[in-house]
Amino acid sequence: MQKNKTLKALLAVSAVAAMFSAVGVQAQTASSTANATPSQTGTSSTSPNMAGKTTREGTMDNTNSTGMENHANQPGAAGMSGHAMSGHGMGATGATESGATASGSGKLSAGDEKAVKDMAMADMAEVAAGKLALSKTQNSEVKAYAQQMVDDHTAALTKVQSVAQAKGVTLPADVDAKHKAEAAKLEKMSGDAFDKAYMANGGVKDHTEVHKKLMADAKKIKDPDVKALADQHMPVVEQHLKAAQQSSLVKSGTSAGK
Repeated sequence: MQKNKTLKALLAVSAVAAMFSAVGVQAQTASSTANATPSQTGTSSTSPNMAGKTTREGTMDNTNSTGMENHANQPGAAGMSGHAMSGHGMGATGATESGATASGSGKLSAGDEKAVKDMAMADMAEVAAGKLALSKTQNSEVKAYAQQMVDDHTAALTKVQSVAQAKGVTLPADVDAKHKAEAAKLEKMSGDAFDKAYMANGGVKDHTEVHKKLMADAKKIKDPDVKALADQHMPVVEQHLKAAQQSSLVKSGTSAGK
């Protein structure tokens, strides 16, 4: 009995000693770990840092890459890309349409071509008659009117020639037979007879006919340039007609102001 008690006592002491020994070892290990540097801790210390670094850099890289991809796919970016393509397409289309329009405007309809030639003929006739009057009359009123005819119809003829060239219209090189016959009659006159005949024919009659022709042609004109040309002629012709009708030579039949 005494021996068993002694053995139990020894075992108990051994167990207590072993327990304290284990606690001491654990405490020492924990202290060493807490005081260790990152290089001493090895993988356990490095792994969190590496993981953190990888996470940060990875996140940045992924964010940049994803951000660029997202930016490229944003509606605004797509819109700009679409706008650029659309603008390029419109430019090409616009150029084609412009070319087609310019090409189409080079050939006028028969009615429009006639209107251009009629205006050219009227301008050439008035310039020729005005120059004849300036060379023959001594009447100040006739001279002033004739000079206005030369100036205004020369300017108008220049515009007609410009449009005709752009549209490929060949204008007559000289006045027609009708105007040549009238010019021949005036050429044989002088003094009061010439003054009255010029104002009555070159002033009233010719401008009345031109006005009617412009009105008729304007209803058929399709080309915008020819229409603009006719619109520019109309007020000039109307002003010339009115001035001729109010002339003292036409009203009184005399050469007043001689």
